[in-house]
Amino acid sequence: MKLTKINPLKDERLEELGFTWHTDSDSSKYINDSIVKIGESEAEEYYEAANKIYDMYTEAAEYVIENNLFFELGIPFNLIDAIKKSWENDVHWHIYGRFDFAGGMDGKPIKLLEFNADTPTSLFETALLQWALLKSNNMDEEKQFNNVYESIKQNFRRLITLFDDTELFDERYDGWKILFSSAQGNDEEEATTRLLQQIATDAGFNTGFEYLGDVRFDESGIYDRDDNRYEYWFKLYPWEDIATDEPELATILTSIMQNQNAIILNPAYTLLFQSKGMLKILYDLFPDSPYLLKTSFEPLAGIKHVEKSLFGREGANIKIVDANGAVLSEQDGPYGNHKKVYQEYVELNMDEDGFKYQAGVFFAYEACGVGFRKGKEIMNNMSKFVGHHIS
Repeated sequence: MKLTKINPLKDERLEELGFTWHTDSDSSKYINDSIVKIGESEAEEYYEAANKIYDMYTEAAEYVIENNLFFELGIPFNLIDAIKKSWENDVHWHIYGRFDFAGGMDGKPIKLLEFNADTPTSLFETALLQWALLKSNNMDEEKQFNNVYESIKQNFRRLITLFDDTELFDERYDGWKILFSSAQGNDEEEATTRLLQQIATDAGFNTGFEYLGDVRFDESGIYDRDDNRYEYWFKLYPWEDIATDEPELATILTSIMQNQNAIILNPAYTLLFQSKGMLKILYDLFPDSPYLLKTSFEPLAGIKHVEKSLFGREGANIKIVDANGAVLSEQDGPYGNHKKVYQEYVELNMDEDGFKYQAGVFFAYEACGVGFRKGKEIMNNMSKFVGHHIS
């Protein structure tokens, strides 16, 4: 690993930017005081890998739908109709997601770990803070693989233009509105949602924000607390949680979609991408891909591997298992009863202090930016965000 020491942004400056979750529960700083140096060719390889893998995901999703493999992926039955409806119609546009990769630096090949397709975090850090880090340290802000803000802006415009040139947005736009929602009391989720709202506003939409608990739903559409109706609703709330914790809402949202009374972002089909069961489907369909690790719904006998819950988050309920089946490392969490997938183990890039680094590449119509997570063997919510520059 090649790292450059930087002067960190002061807490007061971070808070001015709307970034309030700068200090972890152990009083350590969430934003790392070094940034990763990557080469131009490494940035291009991340870009190419994410684009190719997204194409594989779309083929795999079609395969899952055609062969009714929803149970294998742990998809709740009450969202299957919503997934099919959103997949069939191009107006249900995937705004953004984030691939997690091992490798890509120091000669290590890029390997897909998972795809955070529905409600990915680290958007604020990747899209905005990396620029601020370079600027505050008198470094060239353009020396980044980071076009996240503009790419998501153009992707919002594609809600209207679809596959056509986004410059056609203005002549087709007819005042449609997007309501943005997150849970009350979570600073990171709210700031991420409000950032997306700002991007959509910059794209030319009329936008509003409402906490999840204040949004009104019925079969005729989606409304804010003042009964303003919105044609689009973005929710930073996982589809699988809607299915299990709010089953009545899942039914209403499916009806709203079927009656074409609103479009929900990210669309329901991103739950297919979100399921780590897709890693197994991908490996079955593309076993020769250089980006994929051997993956199965059964433990991988004879090789070191990682046990993951299909919808686990932040490293919860992950186990690293050696070739003989002994658990080398594990982390507790709330997903212990979820169906598992088993993925071949791969070493992450590591610095001289033994910390490991995982690349997060954002995708919005195409790969558009990278940021890094620094942590121990299992990345969790105590991992640090690390910016980058191209040298």
